[in-house]
Amino acid sequence: MNDSTPSEEERTIPVDCGRDGLHRAWVVTVGMGYGHQRAAYPLRGIACERVITANADKMVDPREQRRWKGVQAFYEGVSRLCSVPLVGKPLWSLYDRLQRIADLYPSRDLSRPTLGVLYLDRLLNRGFGQGMAEYVKAVDIPFVSTFFVPPLAAARARIKRVFSVVTDVDINRIWVARHPETCPVHYLVPSMIAWKRLIQYGVRPEKITFTGFPLPEENLATLEQDLHRRIRRLDPIGRFAARYGDIVGFNGVSTGGDFHAPVTLTYAVGGAGAQKDVAASILEGLAPDLKAGLYRLNLIAGTRLEVRRFFMDAIRKQGLESLVGNGIEVQCALDIPSYFATFNRMLKDTDILWTKPSELVFYAGLGIPLIMSAPLGAHEETNRNWIRNMGAGFVQENPRFAREWLREWIASGMLAEAAFDAYVKAPRHGTENIRRVIFADDPSDVELVGDHAATVLAPEWR
Repeated sequence: MNDSTPSEEERTIPVDCGRDGLHRAWVVTVGMGYGHQRAAYPLRGIACERVITANADKMVDPREQRRWKGVQAFYEGVSRLCSVPLVGKPLWSLYDRLQRIADLYPSRDLSRPTLGVLYLDRLLNRGFGQGMAEYVKAVDIPFVSTFFVPPLAAARARIKRVFSVVTDVDINRIWVARHPETCPVHYLVPSMIAWKRLIQYGVRPEKITFTGFPLPEENLATLEQDLHRRIRRLDPIGRFAARYGDIVGFNGVSTGGDFHAPVTLTYAVGGAGAQKDVAASILEGLAPDLKAGLYRLNLIAGTRLEVRRFFMDAIRKQGLESLVGNGIEVQCALDIPSYFATFNRMLKDTDILWTKPSELVFYAGLGIPLIMSAPLGAHEETNRNWIRNMGAGFVQENPRFAREWLREWIASGMLAEAAFDAYVKAPRHGTENIRRVIFADDPSDVELVGDHAATVLAPEWR
């Protein structure tokens, strides 16, 4: 997501990002895992110049890039700790304490800065993020970031309209400035949990908007058609249709009863490549049914060639090479935009998304039920609980025996019902709502899209 950067000589000429008559904003992300970049991808159409990757862009000086690389190496290293024999889990537990999120209830003041906040504040005082902030000051347009550091740096640089897109259901105190009561950053949150949490951290209510997570518009454009087909494939015996068909039919289209279409399962690993071993267990568990054509399987390696190689080795081990390209697809892209574009296309025909409870939980808003592997960190535990409480996803059973339990979940109509619950309950208008807020004269008073936005409007329920 890092296009070519103008030369220093070219960059001295102010850029008119509104020349085409469209609203433009500085869209900033970081290349640490896929989550923050995935949130920025649907906003690329409003980006001035390009989507800026703050830890890798050419305008970031070498010293700052080294600092970012250290943070990234630490992040990816701890994400893979759980798979290290003996020492992995204790080391991960130690790290997880540092990113711990307090219980949401009872409501209380959590504005006191943590050690992480104080450390980040010290880095910002030393100029961390200022190269990026000075670069974007050339054009006075909204600044929107999907990672917590760039907005705090932009606020210090006195950039006027700064927005922070929250990428998890709940967040750590480090997302908020040391002195939140005077910080101008406006938060765009994907859940009411994040909205309440920011209040506890001391952010003023008028500086928070419940927008929903930004989802890809190409998937939203065909959402209902995709959902109709998905529910038919997930309800082969018609049990969901028998219980709810008369109530939840879409525009007269019947649900249930397609015995012949294979169910498409998509398994996606995170940016650090953690939990790739689960794919090997899925292949082992579903091998007979894959050969029989009952399932199609997409294995998503992202941009990691070593994960693709692992997937291919696991396929060969199960004797499934002949199904590659004809029942099993292994996706690996050369760059982030290509990965997201291909992944989003695959989601249109995906019936079940199997992944850890990362930012991908918000893709339930596309009417896709989730099967969730083990969470990595406190924020993913909250993501998992959020989806389960919605009825839109389930915790995986042993993948080696997926042939048994997955058949039961499909035959019972349980996954068809989860797809419908995901469609009804999960917010899906985040991309449009974010645009409306960042380009509004008064971001705290915007007419938003979707029923979920009304949740925060009644003061008696706050």
